[in-house]
Amino acid sequence: MSESCGTIDGVRSTPTILHLDMDAFFAAVEQASKPSLRGKPVVVGGLGPRGVVSTASYEARVHGVHSAMAMAHARRLCPNAAYLVPRFGIYRQVSETVMGLLAEESPLIEPLSLDEAFVDLRAAERQDDPRAVAVRLRERIRAATGLSASVGLAGSKLLAKIASEKAKPDGLIVVEPGTERALLDPLPVRALSGVGPATAEQLRKAGIDTVAEIARTDEADLVRLLGKAHGASLYAMAVGLDNRPVVADRDVKSISVEDTFDTDLTDRAHVRYEIDRLAERCAQRLRGAGRSGRTVVVKVRRYDFSTLTRSETLRAPTDDPSVVREIALRLVEAVDTTGGVRLLGVGVAGLADFTQEDLFAQSGEEQPPDEDAPEPLPLLAPPPSGRAKRWLPGLDVTHTDYGPGWVQGSGVGRVTVRFELPTDTVPGRVRTFAVDDPALLRGDPPPLVTAETPSKSPSQSPPASSPKSRSGAGLGSPPDLGTSIP
Repeated sequence: MSESCGTIDGVRSTPTILHLDMDAFFAAVEQASKPSLRGKPVVVGGLGPRGVVSTASYEARVHGVHSAMAMAHARRLCPNAAYLVPRFGIYRQVSETVMGLLAEESPLIEPLSLDEAFVDLRAAERQDDPRAVAVRLRERIRAATGLSASVGLAGSKLLAKIASEKAKPDGLIVVEPGTERALLDPLPVRALSGVGPATAEQLRKAGIDTVAEIARTDEADLVRLLGKAHGASLYAMAVGLDNRPVVADRDVKSISVEDTFDTDLTDRAHVRYEIDRLAERCAQRLRGAGRSGRTVVVKVRRYDFSTLTRSETLRAPTDDPSVVREIALRLVEAVDTTGGVRLLGVGVAGLADFTQEDLFAQSGEEQPPDEDAPEPLPLLAPPPSGRAKRWLPGLDVTHTDYGPGWVQGSGVGRVTVRFELPTDTVPGRVRTFAVDDPALLRGDPPPLVTAETPSKSPSQSPPASSPKSRSGAGLGSPPDLGTSIP
């Protein structure tokens, strides 16, 4: 390693790996969809007593709210925020638009989630300057969705991801050859992938708090401290060694869904009903992904937080909802749920791209009774009272007289709706109705940007999720010009 020039092992790596991360994605989509929430704190996640924050806008983050925080804690920190349920349908639509724009720049894309992806610009047909590509890409995403994205551009996936994190929100950082150590060295050890609280505490006890201190530690000492695999991996990251390629087709190992309940389920019929519903959702996701699977898995978290999983493997893969439901119900029958259940999940693993018809493998034949089998669960329970028409905050609705809007809140037999569209420049009007008003119906999410109302350029209008000031590298720089680590 040449410390004088700051390169990694003396190799100057051209920044052609791009990491894109949409800023506060779920919350930003909600702000873009709802003019009355722009510039205000927004928190998206489960709204029940056991709900967890999925995403918080930057206006909420300044109050200490962050992802994976208990929703009850978030409400205490930021009581004036808008708390909304997720709308995954529109998040997926926006994600598809963004991924489509990435595909126009390079065919080699590795999506990590709905709002995050790596792009290898070396695979592009037109070899433009990588910085120009990053600037153009951010502008096109804003024009197509009205949202901002942060981008890191470097010679490896490790550096590109770290750069995009430092560029947040709404920034661009290019890690030029010779500046890699300047980016890595000051970072806390938690900035490296795989370093959680336990590993960070082990390193702290050894007097290691920064990435630079890891890099100066002998690799053999790290292996003795953390184990062979973890110690060697951590040392490689600290010195900037990362030869992982961008992989276009990441193999998904399983597809699953789960729900956490506001109150423990103690009625066995209700458990059976929820398993049936989760199995149906899981099968729909399986078919939507064009996959099938051989192993059905049921997850049960009981009242005392003990978590049990049960699985059954078929002779051939299936995507048949009735087969997934039948096996999931049979698996949950073998679990004692009498003390109460706080979470249930159903998944399918052993995925394949085809379905082999095998009636015996798919439980089509009658099986001999098992005298030792537990007592079957009762027949399916009806949906809980009032579940079919719950007006949860954030949901899209439409009214026969007032048109499209979204639910602001409900209670004591009333529901409050704000009628506005993403293209509106001022907040819409608010009306209150009875929860069973026949003129009020569930609606579809309106598009964020329409052909009739094109999005303004970045210099004309800030993104819906952008805070009033930026922090970190590039403070005060125009977001479309980009920033490099000095």
